[in-house]
Amino acid sequence: MYEGTTPRTAGSWPLRVLPAVLVPVALLGAACSAPGSGNTAAATGEPAVSTSLGTGKVTLQMYAETGFPLAKALADEFTRQHPNVTFKVREDQFTVLVENAPRVLAGDNAPDIMRLPTMVDLVKDGLLKDLDPYVKAYGWDKFPAAQLAQLRVDKAGQRGTGPLYGAGLGYSVTGVFYNKDLAKKAGMTGPPATVADFEALLAKAKQAGVQPIVQFNKNTAGINFPYQALQNQFADPAQVNDWVFQKTGATFDTPASLKAAQTIEKWAKAGYFTKDANAMDYTTMVGDFVKGRGLFMFNGDWESANLDTKMPGNVGFFLFPAEQAGGKHVAMSSPNTFGIGARSKHPNEAAYFLNWLHTDAKARKILVDVGGSSPGGPAVLAVPQAKAGTVLASTLAASQQLASENGAVDFTANATGSIFASAITPELQKLIVGQQTPEGYVKAVQQEYAKELSR
Repeated sequence: MYEGTTPRTAGSWPLRVLPAVLVPVALLGAACSAPGSGNTAAATGEPAVSTSLGTGKVTLQMYAETGFPLAKALADEFTRQHPNVTFKVREDQFTVLVENAPRVLAGDNAPDIMRLPTMVDLVKDGLLKDLDPYVKAYGWDKFPAAQLAQLRVDKAGQRGTGPLYGAGLGYSVTGVFYNKDLAKKAGMTGPPATVADFEALLAKAKQAGVQPIVQFNKNTAGINFPYQALQNQFADPAQVNDWVFQKTGATFDTPASLKAAQTIEKWAKAGYFTKDANAMDYTTMVGDFVKGRGLFMFNGDWESANLDTKMPGNVGFFLFPAEQAGGKHVAMSSPNTFGIGARSKHPNEAAYFLNWLHTDAKARKILVDVGGSSPGGPAVLAVPQAKAGTVLASTLAASQQLASENGAVDFTANATGSIFASAITPELQKLIVGQQTPEGYVKAVQQEYAKELSR
């Protein structure tokens, strides 16, 4: 979901969801501090970096996103394997996480491990631990570079390069889930090859009396999933990532962004979205899809295991198609991002947990079975297999296909700390009910972005 992603960003969604080159790591004795601080462990009184878990009793404070069982499942398995380490897990809705993150991380009882809504502002404020010493200590520099790029922030506050400040609890991919029974009713014989083919299916579903898309848009803009799916096809993916990563000169006000907004407006007027989308939250959307109230649902692979349980054999998944036949696939894909608080009382134990979940066989199986996502980690480790014919198998295959085509793009909701709540969500809510124009939408998002970067 957004970091999403989730609904997250790299976060709710995940969060999530890229290309960069790993930079030299700090010395093993260096403190995990903000870029440019120059502090050492000895000078700050922080514990030296260690990869030994030890045997002493430790309680790790974890702050996670409610509604997603993955973090708790991993914590329980870790404690089963390492009984001296227990977890105190606090959960909140993603919108609350966004609002609370700076205050919680700055507090006296800051979490050791926290689901990160966005990273740049937290890094600038010195609230996250620089993980580069652990990169060297654990060999994370052997992970595929693209896997960690979204989690790096440089001294200028741009993502993609610089020290590492987070890790993924799974690396998610987004696309389109579809109800196989309703697909037959709508005359769908296979995944669409182009955007035009997809739009033709929407029209056929409407004509057949099938709701084309069930999509939430309350509190956090779920319609940003189909919006960015379109934007990714109409634009150079590098331009989208540049805007999310706050590269100089990048803008949201582009012909591709406008074309995507015009398409969303067209779909809304045609009745392709659920009529009450602005009153529908994420949980209701998933529930309605399970009940057969819509052909398509734009969402991420974190729902795979849930849908296999509740709709066995009746769910398919595909990456949103390219604009032209034969074009490569481009999709939002990001880590379900967690970081270590700069004020963590147990940073070494927290880092041990982050390394464990990437490398332990049972943890990787949980990431697939519960999280529905690729576990990431060293390229030499095989991805646990999903049962043939399941939607989980489809989403894992889609993740591997996206990686092979290098088509992963970060969630636009991750561009700044407030862009999702301050602009994308309210402006998309207005767009689909005719209170905002496509031109007004792209300009409003860019204006908010510029305002936040100028602060």
